[in-house]
Amino acid sequence: MDLLSSRDRGTAALWVVACVLVGGCSGGPRVRPAPAFEEAAGHPGAAVLSVAATAADDVWLVGAQPAVGARPLALRFDGSAWTTVDTGILHDLWWVHGFPDGPVFVAGGGASVLRIDGDAVERLETPPFFGNTVFGVWGSTPTDLWAVGGFAGRDGFVWRSDGTAFREVPLPSDLPRTEAGELPALFKVWGRAADDVWIVGGLGTVLHWDGDALTVVPSGTTASLFTVTGSAREVVIVGGRSQGVVLRGGVDGFVDDAPADAPLLQAVTVAADRTVWVAGENGYAARSRRVGEWELVDLGWDTPPESVHALYAAPDTQLWAVGGGVLTPALDQGQARTSATVPEVWAPDPVVPPSTTCPAAAVDVFPTGTIARRWSEQLLNSIRRDIPHPPKHARNLFHVAVAMYDAWAAYDATANGVVVQESHVPGSAADVDTAISYAALRVLQHRYATAVGGVTSLDCYTRFMGVLGLDPDDTSAVGDTPAAVGNRIGNAVIARFADDGANEANNYADTTAWTPVNSPMVVDRLGTNVTDPDVWQQLNLATAETQNGIVLDTTVQPYIGAHWRDVEPFAVQPDMMTGRYGDPGGSYPSVSDPEMVDWVVQVIRRTAQLDVDDGATIDISPGAFGNNALGADDGTGYATNPVTGGTYAPNVVPRGDFARVMAEFWADGPTSETPPGHWLVLANEVSDELPGADLRPFGAASAVDRLAWDVGIYLTVTSATHDAAVVAWAMKRDSLGPRPITLIRYMAQLGQRSDTSLPSYDAGGLPLMPGLIELITAESSAPGERHEHLRWFQGELAVRGWRGEPGDRANDYTPVGWMRAREWIPYQRRTFVTPAFPGFISGHSTFSRAAAEALTAYTGSPYFPGGFHEYVAPANRYLVFEDGPSVDVHLQWARYADAADQAGQSRLYGGIHIWPDDRIGRINGAAVGMATSARAQQYIEGALP
Repeated sequence: MDLLSSRDRGTAALWVVACVLVGGCSGGPRVRPAPAFEEAAGHPGAAVLSVAATAADDVWLVGAQPAVGARPLALRFDGSAWTTVDTGILHDLWWVHGFPDGPVFVAGGGASVLRIDGDAVERLETPPFFGNTVFGVWGSTPTDLWAVGGFAGRDGFVWRSDGTAFREVPLPSDLPRTEAGELPALFKVWGRAADDVWIVGGLGTVLHWDGDALTVVPSGTTASLFTVTGSAREVVIVGGRSQGVVLRGGVDGFVDDAPADAPLLQAVTVAADRTVWVAGENGYAARSRRVGEWELVDLGWDTPPESVHALYAAPDTQLWAVGGGVLTPALDQGQARTSATVPEVWAPDPVVPPSTTCPAAAVDVFPTGTIARRWSEQLLNSIRRDIPHPPKHARNLFHVAVAMYDAWAAYDATANGVVVQESHVPGSAADVDTAISYAALRVLQHRYATAVGGVTSLDCYTRFMGVLGLDPDDTSAVGDTPAAVGNRIGNAVIARFADDGANEANNYADTTAWTPVNSPMVVDRLGTNVTDPDVWQQLNLATAETQNGIVLDTTVQPYIGAHWRDVEPFAVQPDMMTGRYGDPGGSYPSVSDPEMVDWVVQVIRRTAQLDVDDGATIDISPGAFGNNALGADDGTGYATNPVTGGTYAPNVVPRGDFARVMAEFWADGPTSETPPGHWLVLANEVSDELPGADLRPFGAASAVDRLAWDVGIYLTVTSATHDAAVVAWAMKRDSLGPRPITLIRYMAQLGQRSDTSLPSYDAGGLPLMPGLIELITAESSAPGERHEHLRWFQGELAVRGWRGEPGDRANDYTPVGWMRAREWIPYQRRTFVTPAFPGFISGHSTFSRAAAEALTAYTGSPYFPGGFHEYVAPANRYLVFEDGPSVDVHLQWARYADAADQAGQSRLYGGIHIWPDDRIGRINGAAVGMATSARAQQYIEGALP
């Protein structure tokens, strides 16, 4: 049905008059029947963003992800039925372009361009950087492809490919720019031949490729131009703001021929009969056979989409229209309608919830271990399933350790329980195991029942009890049976710490009414909007995930553990004068400190050393690396193995590989059991390496059995990390210290402090350092020079750094290179960036040194067994942020303190902390570890309570 308003009909009448007056028009506006449209497909969770075909019976629809972590919408219609296509990626798909008889090319987020030929899906090589979104793809042939896009609504790019790999095409120097000097994103590309290619984007950008170079073609508008297409006689471009824009023309220029009262327009296609179809906001659609002649078209929407994002005139003259909630980041409510005959409307299958059954391999992870070891593995897996919350998990580790220790101590003639002091005579060793199992079960069930992954964890506990031949539903707590003893102790531990200040009953919510000083930093925007650079700034991420990949409901980081200074410690005490925990070593770090610029530069230098292409190598064997004094990085290794007297073999690896592996290994532990859990893993590894004769707690004269050793080491190590959390999070709350991303961007946007005669001078800026921090100049950004790709930003600062994860993390890496200093980011996933709490002091440094001191005290030696311990990161299979390392990297340590120091150092390479965060964290961690170990020893040896 044709829907022309009275205004449209009046416009049509004026068109007739105008044609008569100028004598140049043949015929007036004709009202032609529009085809009837019917529903073809829909998805409530995913917008349909593009449609194309290789033939009348081979139509492709692509679109958004229905949820973060889900496959994006990709459908194929063969003329009678739909097929869902698994593209193998986890990014929104923005555009599809097909060639007659194939192949099909699909573009989208994560710098993705896919080639689909039959059932084969191949990701094409693109310039690295995960943040780039490819909004459009087109080719004159399958081996002459163009792709365009941008990052965060800016930084437009043009790539060209021979069908296998894309390379950047230089943009013209007169490209439109915002008032702030930013380049617009580019949205679509289309052409008529290899030497006649058109590209459109923000700020009214129109580019033309004539076979030699891209040139700017004046558009007459500054509105965003979303889509371009055309015919042999004209190029047609649509866009707009509140008013739609339809540009028609070519190399000689364009005229705006938008229908009267047209809203924002995003979709355009030209049919075989040269009819121009446009569509956009609120399902609006119109068509035109001649310039100035438009008729509204009803696409038959039951509920109009927020906008029609794409139109496509298929080879059989049928029309397709797709869209959804595309004017906001939601990208949902997808719809597709067509004039073709679709026997069955496609709709997504019902969402199948993930299995909550305990994986078989997780039922009994270490069946040859003691009962305490086997329950510790259950706890570690529960932590890995949950959201990383280091203080909370440190607390859970300690309290489960207390429950197991107290159950063991109830049957030991010497040891005293921490919470419960009972004395029983075991009928057999199995009685002790049973009591420990029920004590651990009760605490674990209580703590993880409502946690993320909790249903799975509960099933694991139940199944593990079945392996042990125990009834998980036996809650008896009266009497002297092992089950009653264990249940009684587990319940007592729960009750004892219910009001310890963690606010467990309210899901650990802040009890102190903390409010932010600074507005959140939108990471994808330039620089920082910080008000007080001495205070931690929350981050607003486009998509927020935890480090173990759990998607968060909000993209603004919370403050994890804001109230943790109020949690009851095991051994440490606050200062009697100030009431505060820990020693800050003077005043808190501030941008007013003369040393601050050196600390900031150190982080920039460390992240620049992630470079795997610079040829630099480093010997990371204990013979050359480690052996630092407390709170220093002054060690040069050990002349000989301090335990065996032998020498350490050299361990030379690419420096960039070492830096990347170190940053990721210590990020949250190998599988995100958080730093407190990571040190429990190391404690287990140490125990596994020690022979029975060396199981002598605190250097005792006589060895103990494995179970006594395990419950003791767990109490000692977890009490250290528990109190480390209290001290570190207290100092974080007291100082609210900033993170490097705020400090570096803040100084960068101020300018350079080195030379008053040079551009961008500011005494609070960054220093100029050749090869690391430089001004972008006409000379440095000339063709072929190091800053050529930054030539639009002369006068700004550039730094060498890691520019973000690549689009294909499994198979590609991001070379370190020059980037705008105001865009600096840490070596982290784009969905994480920086932990959700203040920087000073480093939790990693505090946890790690406290645990190292605990291991030193408990094992009676500062050294790993045999003076040597290592972790091997296999080549091309270990890194998560990108592909790598390029070789096997063996992280090696002689002392527990060497491993702890490396954990702290890793946070500088990862761009997470500055030096005082690490240094003071190590010093306070050492004090914590010594205090908690001394108290744990008193319980184990019966001196307390």
